[in-house]
Amino acid sequence: MELADYLSIVRRRGWLIILLAFLTAVAAFGFSKLQTPVYQSNLRMLVQPARTDFGQAQAAKQLLRGYVQWIRSSYRAAKVIDELQLDMTPDQLLADVEVASDDSSFVVQLSVENTDPNLANDIARTWGNTFIQWRIDENATQRNEDRVDVEFIDDPQAGLESPKTRINAAAGAVFGALLGTIIVFVLEWIESGVMRRSEDIERYLEIPVIGSIPGQ
Repeated sequence: MELADYLSIVRRRGWLIILLAFLTAVAAFGFSKLQTPVYQSNLRMLVQPARTDFGQAQAAKQLLRGYVQWIRSSYRAAKVIDELQLDMTPDQLLADVEVASDDSSFVVQLSVENTDPNLANDIARTWGNTFIQWRIDENATQRNEDRVDVEFIDDPQAGLESPKTRINAAAGAVFGALLGTIIVFVLEWIESGVMRRSEDIERYLEIPVIGSIPGQ
């Protein structure tokens, strides 16, 4: 097929592509609106070794991995539940919590998902304070030069995690357009043996049309 043939197909059946793109975008938008919004609160904590020499810095990097495991523990989850009087089990709370560390910046990030943004912030803040208090208690038993302090870099901030209504609608439109394009070319393939226009005769028989009989 030549470019002119593709353009002709788009002119004749382009409405189908546009219609399917519109319908799938509306469906994706409506589905997103029916979902319960989930918010994610992110809390960043700075881990500060008392000494800044190479040995202490390397040791702190190793400790970060242990801190991540300590924070993401059912014991810590149970403590947060008790303090905030939450109606859930530690396992249920842990399912909505992620903890990660960045060795290059000595930062531990705690992420909490919840349908209530304020509660997500409260959980993150309480969890972070539990970690800080533990480090304070541990530092009390160590020499000053061996201590590791922890502090919040900023307050926990909750933002909408899902649904991504605009992204879903855009993805729905793209899917609908692709589906419409496939359907259009399937229809064209099915009807490829049917000749309706003089251009079809010239293309398939490779002979010029010198005349036609008008319809009654």
